[in-house]
Amino acid sequence: MYTIADIRKITDGKFLSGNNSAAVIEHLLIDSRKLLFPASTLFFSLPGPRRQGSAFVQDLYSKGVRNFIVDDSFAFLPQDFEAANIIAVKDVFQALQQLTAQHRSQFHFPVMGITGSNGKTIVKEWLYQLLQHDFNIVRSPKSYNSQIGVPLSVWQMNAQHTLGIFEAGISMPGEMEKLEKVIMPGIGIFTNIGEAHSEGFENIADKINEKVKLFTNSGTVIYCKDEVPVDEAMLLLQQKNNTVLFTWGEDAAATLCISSIQIQPFNTVIKGVFKEKKLSISIPFTNDAAVKNAITCWCVLLLLNIDNELIQERMLQLKPVEMRLELKQGINNCSVINDSYSADITSLSIALDFLQQQQQHPKRTVIISDILQTGKTNAALYQQVADILQQKKINRLIGVGTEIIKYSDAFSGIPETAFFNSTAEFLQKFPAMHFYNESILLKGARLFEFEQISHLLEEKVHQTVLEINLNAITHNLNTYQQLLSPGVKLMAMVKAFSYGSGGFEIANLLQFHKVDYLAVAYADEGVELRKAGITLPIMVMNAEEVTYDVLVQHNLEPELFSFGILSTFEDYLMRNGIQNFPVHIKLDTGMRRLGFEQKDISALCNRLQTTSAFKIQSVFSHLAASDSALHDAFTNAQAKAFLEGCEQIQKITGYKFLRHLANTSAIHRHKNMQYDMIRLGIGLYGVDAGPAIQQQLKNVTTLKTTISQIKNIKAGESIGYNRKGVAAKDSVIATVRIGYADGYPRLLSNGVGTMLVNGKLAPVIGNVCMDMTMLDITRIDAQEGDEVIVFGAALPVSELAASAQSIPYEILTGISQRVKRVYFEE
Repeated sequence: MYTIADIRKITDGKFLSGNNSAAVIEHLLIDSRKLLFPASTLFFSLPGPRRQGSAFVQDLYSKGVRNFIVDDSFAFLPQDFEAANIIAVKDVFQALQQLTAQHRSQFHFPVMGITGSNGKTIVKEWLYQLLQHDFNIVRSPKSYNSQIGVPLSVWQMNAQHTLGIFEAGISMPGEMEKLEKVIMPGIGIFTNIGEAHSEGFENIADKINEKVKLFTNSGTVIYCKDEVPVDEAMLLLQQKNNTVLFTWGEDAAATLCISSIQIQPFNTVIKGVFKEKKLSISIPFTNDAAVKNAITCWCVLLLLNIDNELIQERMLQLKPVEMRLELKQGINNCSVINDSYSADITSLSIALDFLQQQQQHPKRTVIISDILQTGKTNAALYQQVADILQQKKINRLIGVGTEIIKYSDAFSGIPETAFFNSTAEFLQKFPAMHFYNESILLKGARLFEFEQISHLLEEKVHQTVLEINLNAITHNLNTYQQLLSPGVKLMAMVKAFSYGSGGFEIANLLQFHKVDYLAVAYADEGVELRKAGITLPIMVMNAEEVTYDVLVQHNLEPELFSFGILSTFEDYLMRNGIQNFPVHIKLDTGMRRLGFEQKDISALCNRLQTTSAFKIQSVFSHLAASDSALHDAFTNAQAKAFLEGCEQIQKITGYKFLRHLANTSAIHRHKNMQYDMIRLGIGLYGVDAGPAIQQQLKNVTTLKTTISQIKNIKAGESIGYNRKGVAAKDSVIATVRIGYADGYPRLLSNGVGTMLVNGKLAPVIGNVCMDMTMLDITRIDAQEGDEVIVFGAALPVSELAASAQSIPYEILTGISQRVKRVYFEE
């Protein structure tokens, strides 16, 4: 533990306010929404793309936080923070890293640092599985490998630990040197080199050299000698620092020389030579990435002098690494968050943050198993768990395990609790338990096999699913936010079921990330969001007279686009004695769809001048071709007409309102049109017409199905309705569980469309059916039940749309509601 006075010295800061220099700090906070223990928390006010961390200091102070690190520019009134300790530093990022580097230096047990383009998290988690019986391990939570994630990971270290395993990821030069000072790994692990995150580097060699800086002070480094550029960089490191290189590969000079890799139906046997002795292991995986990751782990265990017979035994028990939280529809109108693969304090806090984002249900339930091997006494451990659950306002706790049940009294502050000695006992009592209209988090160590519980709680689904990556939505949101001028607000479009991605699930995320406005197409969409706990302002773009009651009841703000709707809504408000109701005025500047035309502005102003029914929140218009340079003159003319209209309306109303014209493409193509607010639509979901921006976005949606049957057919045989598909040669045909009723266009029939089967493109053969589609998988190794990608990162929805003579908007919004949505956060 550190006092705030200690931290001031470590960070070379100065007290702007020092009420209690003896205050003890246990918890570091960088996100004001994730506060757990105010009294012992130190908040680092890091700069963000739109908001400075210092903007949240006042709110945190009101919640009981008393310790802050801010930059030199922070200004405040002393009377507003009388009880606070505020330290000013030149660079808040640097202060966070200085503090955690000092913390790391206090411990002298072995620490491993892992870097590489891929496989860092898998190797870390497998090493944890393989070594947890020999060491008390502290490791990076999830994929915490960034400039912020690494310091927060290292801060977990305490005297009870005997081994540390931390990941380090980079995206540009100069980053790894900072992370090395925080991790200070004695053992280095380089997984592999690939194209991921190459944008900030001139070439692969530059990226390798940057990554190798993690091992500047390492005694030993493990890597694959067959990757020649990596090997060259490591040999230079050895010459400079006398680093011991523990290599593996087919090269005879490798420390562990791999002699054969035998892939079998359900496992892979790997043979090698180490210190002139023939060794082998078997792993329950058959893919190439798993084999390489397992060999890397094998090297680590050999380096630690673990007997190969024991290594063989443990390798056979390796489990897949689930690196994401999944949100699924559950029974009885519940939502189920499945994180039933690990149980520790840090991952529990991460999962609870995700649970807290869910506003669609009034009740939150946590089902948790015993937490194993923390280095704390069980009494202290379960008291901490209880404190965290109470901070997060959990309504019901179900504890499973012989240890948590002993400390059930610690959870007396939770309104509803139940405890079971085992998963089997819980399953036996499940029929008598009631789960209804609640968000349920499953958090269990692997040996408790909580997947049995998830199978009972999750709604049975069609095997065709649309996966939505919530991390990707957050990334895309941040990408556009960084393009905004200071003070520009952001309206996120969540109409049409959030472009097919889901309603309240996406709105919950956007509300958590503090967007300014939401927009829906119809009132019923807005009502559903309000019922799901969404409190953000919501604009309704197609208000209808029959929905005026629910608009007012749920505080939804209609778009007024014609004199007809203006008059009927004004009459409704006046009849009900309502004044200054928030509305949005739509101008038609060239789209020729909805809105008041230029010739209507004068009459509109007269109407607005004579009524007290409305309070104009915004005036906006819609650009017809903002993504096309061919039509820039037209776009500029639209902007000119829009500004003239706004000026007339503002002059007559006498007050300011938000002006918004820019849509997704205009945010970056016409930055001068950002005005007071922008509307972010399909870009949020990973699609942009601009190639440069598209490269920065992450894929959000992946449509998956499975093979239901495989058939061998002879040349000349026909496939499907109307015998439209005919085999040109002897072929292998797979029928997959998706058709036009699911939203797969019939235009993709007869070789027009393709899907990915085990990483290879398979063309559609015959007509797309209502519920099924046939693929030609000749020369593709596949089995019934295998996963098939309809569109996703490797097969973009834009390509599928082009093949179907359509656009991504139509494809995404056309995915049927019978296709279940699965939301995940990595």
